[in-house]
Amino acid sequence: MAALDPGFWRGKRVLLTGHTGFKGSWAAIWLREFGAEVTGLALAPDQSPSLFELAGVESLTQSLIVDLRDPGAVEAALAGRDLDLVLHMAAQPIVRTAIADPVATFASNVMGTVHLLQALRAQRDLKAVLAITSDKVYANAETGRAFAEGDALGGKDPYSASKAASEIAVQSFAKSYFDPAGVPLATARGGNVIGGGDFSPDRIVADIVRAARAQRPVVLRHPEATRPWQHVLDCVAGYLVYLQALASDPTTPRAMNFGPKPGGRAVSVGELASLGVEALGAQPWRHEPDPVSLEARSLAIDASLARRALGFESRHDAPEAVALTMDWYRRNADGGDALALCRTQIADYEGRA
Repeated sequence: MAALDPGFWRGKRVLLTGHTGFKGSWAAIWLREFGAEVTGLALAPDQSPSLFELAGVESLTQSLIVDLRDPGAVEAALAGRDLDLVLHMAAQPIVRTAIADPVATFASNVMGTVHLLQALRAQRDLKAVLAITSDKVYANAETGRAFAEGDALGGKDPYSASKAASEIAVQSFAKSYFDPAGVPLATARGGNVIGGGDFSPDRIVADIVRAARAQRPVVLRHPEATRPWQHVLDCVAGYLVYLQALASDPTTPRAMNFGPKPGGRAVSVGELASLGVEALGAQPWRHEPDPVSLEARSLAIDASLARRALGFESRHDAPEAVALTMDWYRRNADGGDALALCRTQIADYEGRA
């Protein structure tokens, strides 16, 4: 498997948007372990507790609390900063929140990306930019077929549509501005990510943990739905390997899927909840159907391009990802320091522990 190269990242000036979120916090911790100089740009955390606060991520970065929907604020935040690499993860990521407030979701996920890319055009030392979208960018007829990068984009719900629209916006900026400047600009489409430290509202693992700690059953809307569950370490590792490749090889593809360990079977929401409940000793989950829902029942992505082009593939299947995730929460509940737990799991992943 393609290896993350600490030497590549050491001293690199990295802009990480969304550093206050779950995946962003893991990325910030890992980049600092490599010796990168990380500038974080995001809104303040929208949940409490948050991994950002528990792990002290603010102290690991030059943390800028900025709303990407404000183009003037974005431009001012980046003025005078010389950047080498950009990992754009900031977004409104919750499907049901997007259904409740589609305007704010499109503003964050589409225009926020446009504002960032416009501001980055002033950078003179950029080596690569990677914008994170979603596995939900594809037009999903729910056939069960795994989507590949060349499949049509679409989205029947506001979140999916906003991410598909973001893909098109990124492609237009790449062809109009970044390619002529010799700066690779690409998108990464990750699976449904789970891992320790996610306390976001309306996410399955966070819901399981909250229910277990409150000694009540977690409620599932669609236990039969299947998703490409992926551990946060696999997902973030894929993004970082991809950025390494983009900065080093101009022939690297400009859109790529990242999903679970190859060969693993699809795991339903109900199965994942059962694994989590068993691991935490919680009460059995309960099904309460959602009378109005636009969420897909079946979703799978084909991550073989990452294997062919980058030599990268995830190391964990769904049960392994759940076990690693619940181990983090158990240790944290027993008094384990959040930052130390993340660093230990990162070191284990790299084979250095």
